[in-house]
Amino acid sequence: MSRFAPLAPGRGLPSLGGMTESTTTLRLRLVFGQAAMLGPGKADLLGHIRDTGSIAAAGRAMSMSYKRAWSLVEEMNAAYREPLVLSARGGASGGGARLTETGEAVLAGYRRIEEIALQAAGPEIAALEAMLVDMSGGK
Repeated sequence: MSRFAPLAPGRGLPSLGGMTESTTTLRLRLVFGQAAMLGPGKADLLGHIRDTGSIAAAGRAMSMSYKRAWSLVEEMNAAYREPLVLSARGGASGGGARLTETGEAVLAGYRRIEEIALQAAGPEIAALEAMLVDMSGGK
């Protein structure tokens, strides 16, 4: 049985002793040939769009400009057969954005891959971490 419990994306790994959380994280990037990439930044952006209903708010939550967030959304929408994000212009009725069914599936699939990879690699990551020099500064 692994010492590593499933973690939310971006959280550190438990330490070898299991008492404190490590600062080590696992970050995955899927590279689909030269056509597209999906990594933690785009996945986080999709999650923020889902949670906020806004590309602008999602970008702000990630300290990203609206232009950059919109560019990433356009890139993802162009890479998949179906768009991942649908948006409506602002105005009197307000605008907004939402994940499509495909967007929800892509985000869920990426998060599942992260969990599987963390579970599979946990012991090896802990072994590598144990070989590091103590960087706590005596704290």
